[in-house]
Amino acid sequence: MLAILAVSPLLRWTALRYAVPSGTASRTGCDVCGAPIGPTRPWPALGPTARCGRCRARIGPAPGTVEVATLAAAVALVLVGPPFGALLALAWWLAWTVPAVFVDLAVHRLPDRLTLPAAAGTWLLLGVAALGDAEPGPWLRAVTAGAGLALLFAVSTLVLGRRGFGLGDAKLALSVGALLGWYGWSVLLLGLFVAFGLSALVSLGLLAARRARWTTHLPFGPFLLLGTVGALLLIS
Repeated sequence: MLAILAVSPLLRWTALRYAVPSGTASRTGCDVCGAPIGPTRPWPALGPTARCGRCRARIGPAPGTVEVATLAAAVALVLVGPPFGALLALAWWLAWTVPAVFVDLAVHRLPDRLTLPAAAGTWLLLGVAALGDAEPGPWLRAVTAGAGLALLFAVSTLVLGRRGFGLGDAKLALSVGALLGWYGWSVLLLGLFVAFGLSALVSLGLLAARRARWTTHLPFGPFLLLGTVGALLLIS
């Protein structure tokens, strides 16, 4: 619990900092009064209340949401369990992807400063984990799956434009594909099935509630996160 309390302000600060439109400078303070916010001034803006200490305006993701997401990530790590090398890669990926998802929900973008370190660290840590194996098969499969999934998403962007996946989704797919591919091609397909299935269910629910139209574009980052974790939990 103490670890969660220590990590969640950093994740909240990362989400707050990068939840700005593309081409806009990263946020460094309260949008209302300009009070500086950062790791050296975390409270109360980076706490569960998510309120500016000066003007009490709401700051960043909704109160309690980052903390719940951090707790859920910790529980997922415990449930997925060993092997240690792959678990370390998953922990690294979650540390970057959880705030990226909050950014995606807020402004419909996945910043390179979050998706690319997630991919680089995941590939590296999986490579280190593969050093203890006699065969390089799992790591080569992970790299192939990550690169292939990212290419598929990128092509959809080029061919379909706004109706396809965003380039941010493609960069997140570098690490998603690697994590799932490490465990096997069937796990990769399972993760994608969960992600697309959840996306379809949420879309239908929003349509039924008249909170979205057929042309509404939903951020896909959250579904990639849920699909990846869901698949790993199902096989654990």
